[in-house]
Amino acid sequence: MTDKPTIVLVHGAFAESASWNGVIARLQEHGVTAVAAANPLRSLAGDAAYVRDVIASIGGPVVLVGHSYGGLVITEAAARNDAVVGLVYVAAFVPETGQSAFELSTSAPGSTLGDALAAYPVATGGNEFVIRQELFPHQFAADVPDAEARLMAATQRPVTQAALSEGLPTSRPAWKDIPSWHVFGDQDLNIPVAVHRAGAERAASRGIREIAGASHAISVSQPDAVAATIAEAGKAYVASLAASAA
Repeated sequence: MTDKPTIVLVHGAFAESASWNGVIARLQEHGVTAVAAANPLRSLAGDAAYVRDVIASIGGPVVLVGHSYGGLVITEAAARNDAVVGLVYVAAFVPETGQSAFELSTSAPGSTLGDALAAYPVATGGNEFVIRQELFPHQFAADVPDAEARLMAATQRPVTQAALSEGLPTSRPAWKDIPSWHVFGDQDLNIPVAVHRAGAERAASRGIREIAGASHAISVSQPDAVAATIAEAGKAYVASLAASAA
């Protein structure tokens, strides 16, 4: 169907584009076009500007999907962007104006991420963070097979302290104007489940999937649930077109 939106997937900190492989495979089985953007993880405003460029290159309607810190990026990139017809937050932050990843992650107890991080200086100033490889499987991907989790640890993308501490710039977060869906696990050690629940409520979610036992790496461990949530967003847009044409 030519009216199907393209799915643009935005990974978060300590992940990379291949973390969406299982989700993309399931979408492709149903004839859905999906693109995994390479999130720079350097600054919130800069990362969102890059994602806006990706959206513009598609030249059609887009369902924008974000994981973790990517939730801030998609909220900024989709703000006042008519090409974005749906938002999907995958174990992701749902920020209000001015809120940062650091602020949201500590807005409820339960995150153990801080103790798992290592910091390194970057030439442009400040530090960037990685999850220590020996701690990554438990911290990030406890429900992923160990061998795969160790590969994820080795291929993780560092994120700057600046990106995680920058507040959402837009005065009008995209979830206020664009319908959103939310999927997350109750065993997320990076972002407490209470933060996910509060974000979904804040955004008046059109659909919530809370997966028992799922870790922060839900796109890897639960690709069926993530793909199904994305499909709901896409079908809602197609249904809206049919309704408007009737």
